Amino acid sequence: MENEIIEKMKVVRIGILLSLLTLLFGFVSGGLFGAIEGKIKGHLEAKAQAVFGTVYEGDSVKMKKITDKSWVYFKRAHFHANGLGAISLAVILLLMFMKTTWIYKEITAIFLGLGSLGYSLFWMFAALKAPGLGSTGTAKEALSFLAIPSAGMCIIGLISVLIIVLKTVCCTRNSSCTS
Repeated sequence: MENEIIEKMKVVRIGILLSLLTLLFGFVSGGLFGAIEGKIKGHLEAKAQAVFGTVYEGDSVKMKKITDKSWVYFKRAHFHANGLGAISLAVILLLMFMKTTWIYKEITAIFLGLGSLGYSLFWMFAALKAPGLGSTGTAKEALSFLAIPSAGMCIIGLISVLIIVLKTVCCTRNSSCTS
């Protein structure tokens, strides 16, 4: 039985690895936040200060608002990595035992793992970019090329697994359902 499980894991191994990398990113970022929060915030302020006269036009209130929101985006990266990493890993493990083609499993697992990692990284990159741009909205817009496909991959992956699960639990031996 152990060899059978290992063979099933090999089909979805890329998705599993990407999900575990997402969890690692979430755990490491959380640890760094606890260890060097002041340095991270100082880096954000330094990036904003470099464009204080031009982008912020000397408005320290606006600059503080953006750097504070950037810190919130760092925390979003951490939360998304932990949540999406765990969910994608669990869904991939469920997918591993479903009856469908190996290519369907492999692509779906990759979508889940890569989407989770990409979307988590999107929030971190937005946090880093916003102080220099003077706008969190502009930072998110600039990184939409990462956010939209990543979120889409997560959604498509989850819907794909849902379809297989529904087919599995709703189809009986006597029905005309096929795998």
